Amino acid sequence: MSLREVSVSTARGKFQQQVRVAGAPGIEVVADEPRAVGGDDAGLAPHELLLAGLGACTSMTLKMYAERKGWPLERVEVKLSATRGEAFVIQRTVALHGPLDDEQRARLLEIANKCPVHKTLSGEIRIESALG
Repeated sequence: MSLREVSVSTARGKFQQQVRVAGAPGIEVVADEPRAVGGDDAGLAPHELLLAGLGACTSMTLKMYAERKGWPLERVEVKLSATRGEAFVIQRTVALHGPLDDEQRARLLEIANKCPVHKTLSGEIRIESALG
């Protein structure tokens, strides 16, 4: 499956980048670094974009699964953080709002680990670079 192309180009400031999605006019995101590392803090840092992608995918996947099952999931809240050491470790906490029973909650946590971005990040990733 091919995804829409994303383009990133230099913007204002020391680190700011303009992120655009092909075929989606009006969808633009600013990426930047925090002031603590010399940026202007005008947008999400690159690793924050990564966490946001995982969080959004997790929430969307759980909502879609619960709707298909007819479960009373009212809202999903995903909080993510990460630490760097020997490995890049992502901590994800999933809050499920609604009158779900324990079995439904446990199943939804299993499904969270099957969202497409989780599977991508947990699998083999290759990056092929070329000059344009």
